[in-house]
Amino acid sequence: MAEKIRIGIVGHGNLGRGVERAIGKTADMRLVGIYTRRPPETLTPLDAETPVFGMADLPAHTDRIDVLILCGGSKEDLPKQGPELAGLFNTVDSFDTHARIPEYFASMDAPARAAQRTALVSAGWDPGMFSINRILGEALLPDGATYTFWGDGLSQGHSDAVRRVPGVAGAVQYTRPIKAAVDRVRSGERPVFTTREQHLRECYVVLEEGADADKVREAIVTMPHYFDAYDTTVNFITAEELARDHQAMVHGGFVIRSGNTSDENTQVIEYGLRLNSNPEFTSSVLVAYARATHRLNAMGQHGAFTVFDVAPGLLSQKSPEQLRAEQL
Repeated sequence: MAEKIRIGIVGHGNLGRGVERAIGKTADMRLVGIYTRRPPETLTPLDAETPVFGMADLPAHTDRIDVLILCGGSKEDLPKQGPELAGLFNTVDSFDTHARIPEYFASMDAPARAAQRTALVSAGWDPGMFSINRILGEALLPDGATYTFWGDGLSQGHSDAVRRVPGVAGAVQYTRPIKAAVDRVRSGERPVFTTREQHLRECYVVLEEGADADKVREAIVTMPHYFDAYDTTVNFITAEELARDHQAMVHGGFVIRSGNTSDENTQVIEYGLRLNSNPEFTSSVLVAYARATHRLNAMGQHGAFTVFDVAPGLLSQKSPEQLRAEQL
């Protein structure tokens, strides 16, 4: 029997805990350690047998881990942690600030390539699964237009960005597609939308004691890459309301490609997700790409990669022979 892929987790928030659960549903992986900035003794893994370490232990553990899954936030954690760790381990992350992906990719590629490691960046559902479907739609219907709608649901990355605004004690952010825009695209139209015409963003914020609500609101609605291009509503609520009404992490969305294969025939391709747990689904994507990353590294593929570079068969626990027999 083949040796199981040894996985390490960096960070133990919603995403890290989701990775724990996802590994538990695989037959070819085992979790060998969780690494945290918190005092290790304060962290409780799902399996009491899983060892917990501090971040300072990572450089001494390079021979214990086949793939390190990075579960930090995209705004501040991954830009710092990613390049440092890509020179020591094979890594997978879900960096999701779309406008900065080329910059982040370059920062991961150089250290990974120099160390003969493999870094799979921006794996999740968007960027990730939606990105793949955007490419497929464009390739299959070159005479067409692609539309991506997110929500209705809670965004982890945007919520994390709001929580980092000075004066914010707690927060969540919801992305809501504008129904009229969705209906037009599904009908086969090819409208040209501004960012503001496709989605709304709605924030629920608990202020720190003494914080200036107007300054907090202004910092949120003008935040580049996150809120400045959208109609954004900021609602101030109590900590009790946040805990009572905003703990579910539902999300989803759809990618639609509308195009013509002839003057007479319009074709519409749609890929959709309805997620009861955004972090658990993202974690499942990370785990599948950890398998692919391990295989790529074994094949001598070094440096940074994205989901565009990974053949679907590398994600599967099944052999190529099984896949040809069962899935084609």
